[in-house]
Amino acid sequence: MLIGIDPLLGPELLAHLRSMGHGDDLVIADANFPAASVAKRLVRAEGTTTPQMLAAVLSVLPIDTFADGAVCVMEVVGSSGVFAPVTDEFRQIVVARAGQRFSNIVGLERFAFYERAQQAYAVIATGERRTYGNIILRKGIIET
Repeated sequence: MLIGIDPLLGPELLAHLRSMGHGDDLVIADANFPAASVAKRLVRAEGTTTPQMLAAVLSVLPIDTFADGAVCVMEVVGSSGVFAPVTDEFRQIVVARAGQRFSNIVGLERFAFYERAQQAYAVIATGERRTYGNIILRKGIIET
């Protein structure tokens, strides 16, 4: 255990978060997401929900302020621009941890989300059971 580090952030995950560079993407995925087939680097966290892991990750990871689409979710299939209810919870966590400028979460069509996820630095597979409980974060910089 470390002082000030969320206990959901285990050593493997902390190493990946630290190794990521500016502009690298991180996927926090639900239990239905094809994490093993999509991930370059996979961290399993089935004992958590996506919102719990999102809050933990955002306690140490800055979000990219230079690019649009730094926070993305999957749109409901067949409904362009429609998000699942879990997205409201994501938005609250992102705003609380990273600031109001990130309140505009971008929606991606299912297969566009998968394509972006395949390029991500890492995928965290949670035990989230709500559908569309997936989010992509683009790592930013720590400003001095």
